[in-house]
Amino acid sequence: MSEEKQNFEEYYGYKFEELSVGQSAVYARTVTEADILAFAGVTGDFNPVHVNEELAASTMFGGRIAHGMLSAGFISTVFGMKLPGPGCIYLSQSLKFKAPVKIGDTVTVRCTIKELTPEKRKAKFDTVATVKGKVVLEGEADIMVPAR
Repeated sequence: MSEEKQNFEEYYGYKFEELSVGQSAVYARTVTEADILAFAGVTGDFNPVHVNEELAASTMFGGRIAHGMLSAGFISTVFGMKLPGPGCIYLSQSLKFKAPVKIGDTVTVRCTIKELTPEKRKAKFDTVATVKGKVVLEGEADIMVPAR
């Protein structure tokens, strides 16, 4: 194996053959003001419920909330960095937003393998995000995983 290919291989996470149903990984992050403003800047979503405290205070949330897709982005962190890790391909994601996330909340994302399809090297995951044990987001994802 060439040195260049060997170095590239070091960046890969789990191979499909190393996965099993029930396997899971977790990522947690406390949402900050900077996270919300950076997300708004990158996406162009400056909905006042995210960036304007005065207007957001008059909503059913009683104040600013994080973008739902910011929390959903933490799911991508699990897949890209932990399980299966670098080298996987994110194919699809369903999402249901269940509760708001506010500045200072710690979002904990858990992704758990629920099904493996060897002929397609595809793993189906349950994806759940919680704040203080309360589900704020849930869904399912399909991930393609490199073989050995």
